[in-house]
Amino acid sequence: MVFSPNVNPKLYDPQRYINDGRYLGGFERSEVNEIYKNIEQNFTGWVQNFAPKAAGQNNTATGAKFEKTLGRMKPYIALSAAKTVFSSDFRHKLPQVMVPCTIIQSKKDVIVPQSVAFYIKNNVGGDATVKILNTEGHFPHLSAHNLLFRVLKETIQIKN
Repeated sequence: MVFSPNVNPKLYDPQRYINDGRYLGGFERSEVNEIYKNIEQNFTGWVQNFAPKAAGQNNTATGAKFEKTLGRMKPYIALSAAKTVFSSDFRHKLPQVMVPCTIIQSKKDVIVPQSVAFYIKNNVGGDATVKILNTEGHFPHLSAHNLLFRVLKETIQIKN
């Protein structure tokens, strides 16, 4: 998750999930193809496997809610979204990012390794810092919102 007060984060997601030479995005191409296959052939099983990992194994309540929500999605939409996410690569745009950025990463994220956060930090054109949240899961806004809120307050300098 990249946060900059001057950039809409929904419009800019520089992550690349597929390993590429020395760049470690978290997945091999064969693993991504297996994800596609699982979504197509056994959507319910994929949801039951993916949701707890994404939410963080120690956060069963959040995992259950996420599983329920994800399970409501139509499989063809989930597959289309997965293909869009995994095939996107905006690394070449990083040098154009000149605004200060705070890159927020869970300490234990099975989907995006910490190496991605540091890759982004080292390749943006402007100043960047990495904040590692002492939590697990890919969605700290769901599983560790208090930790995330603290970093966001620091970043945008909100006083209590």
